[in-house]
Amino acid sequence: MSAPQAPSAPHSPPDVPVMQVIFGLMLAIMLGALEQSIVAVVLPEIALQLNGFEDMAWVISAYLVASTVVTPIYGKLSDVLGRRSVLTFSIVLFVLASIACAMATTMPMLIVARILQGLGGGGLISVSQATIADVVPLRERGKYQGYVSGVWAVASMAGPVIGGYLAHFLSWRWIFWINIPLGLIALIVVRRALRHLPVSGRKHRIDYLGALLFGGGLSGVLVFLTRMGQGHSPLEPQTIGLLAAGLIGLVLFIWQERRAVDPVIPLKMLAVPTVAICCLTLFLCFFQLIAMSVLLPLRFQVVGGAGADTAALRLVPLTLAIPFGAYASGRLMSWSGRYKPLQLAGCLVAPIAIVGLAFVPPQAVVPAALVMIVLGLSIGLQLPSGLVATQNSVPPQQVGIATALTAFSRLLGGAVGVAVLTTVLIALLRHSGMAVSDLHGGEDVLMSMFRRAMDAGDQGDAAAVREAAEHAFRLLFLMSAGVSLIAPFFVMRLKEKTLRGSPAGAAASAAAE
Repeated sequence: MSAPQAPSAPHSPPDVPVMQVIFGLMLAIMLGALEQSIVAVVLPEIALQLNGFEDMAWVISAYLVASTVVTPIYGKLSDVLGRRSVLTFSIVLFVLASIACAMATTMPMLIVARILQGLGGGGLISVSQATIADVVPLRERGKYQGYVSGVWAVASMAGPVIGGYLAHFLSWRWIFWINIPLGLIALIVVRRALRHLPVSGRKHRIDYLGALLFGGGLSGVLVFLTRMGQGHSPLEPQTIGLLAAGLIGLVLFIWQERRAVDPVIPLKMLAVPTVAICCLTLFLCFFQLIAMSVLLPLRFQVVGGAGADTAALRLVPLTLAIPFGAYASGRLMSWSGRYKPLQLAGCLVAPIAIVGLAFVPPQAVVPAALVMIVLGLSIGLQLPSGLVATQNSVPPQQVGIATALTAFSRLLGGAVGVAVLTTVLIALLRHSGMAVSDLHGGEDVLMSMFRRAMDAGDQGDAAAVREAAEHAFRLLFLMSAGVSLIAPFFVMRLKEKTLRGSPAGAAASAAAE
């Protein structure tokens, strides 16, 4: 009688405390996801203290790019060395890098520390997700992955709220100091919970060359975009060289992945239309989600004159709406066995909501909150439906790889979204600042503009700067809405299949038999 039950959890030993493991993993995932956006609301304060408006985008994107590149490598290393040891290394690196971030005295020091923090944070997320597959039976895995998605989304959006209050009552350095007690708790729980988890013994050829090409190529393109935002001419030899090197690196990465025995990114799986479309929609979804968690509090401060704590509090409607939309999406999928209508509704409403944010003044608290709720619900609808559609489109033995690919798409979308939109914002702010500043180009224009805009008074000078900044934010939001319009065109082409295990799917299987 026990033989039929064995496949449901082939790797799970009977003495592993599943709920204790899940608690520790969720704490690790929360740490990794929180750092994606916790600095968003205090970016102006950090930039003013460290004199680094030019490099402001990299405070966030350095973490995201580093964590994105190492995510697949950590997963494969943990197959060889064991989840417990690799996750322990990730947490220790994350905590040590957090200390370095808190003690940074210049913007370059902070960016380097954030890169190290991202190298640890990528392991927190990827190894935790792989561990869930080890200890949870396949039939119940969707439920726990839903918990993970919820923790990830809430942590990503709650980051600015927590960061704002820590910065207001203590200082911006406490957004990094707080990671030390949380990381130590996660370390103790993970070490204790995973001590009975065996090493799988599976051998992998880790594609280090592919990871290096991807990281170098993506960094080259993002640095090119950053230089454009800083006002450098696209015809400068150094700027052209960065773009060329980045594109060559990405082309070589694709070539390497096609020939690698165990590639970093399984490009062959992207040949499945449903997988490709869902990865694209999740990329665009996190492109907007992480970028909005950065741009909205920045707008509330620069244009609306709000303090860091007030700007953080005003993000709560968006923070709460995302998990509610994700929960509703999961319930509707369980009831109907369909995912395409949910994805289509979400990706159609999102650009409308972003356009609404562009034209609702940041001082209008209630209308802005209502629009943020609509945006949060539209994003929440897409998160579980995209993941489940991907898992449903591949054979059961490839569900793990498909899930990792969607996680990679989300991380990459967040990294690119923050880098691109923040860079465009800096360029727009510089252009607007030139019209209201007596300075002529360079970082001084941005510093002068931010200081005047965040002045507590409403005298003519500050009002003119805020008006110029609002024009820049409005253009940026309209550009962001235009990017999000890509998703509906692809989702309309999505071929829907009845979900495995749903009532409709069971009826179809019975009819076929």
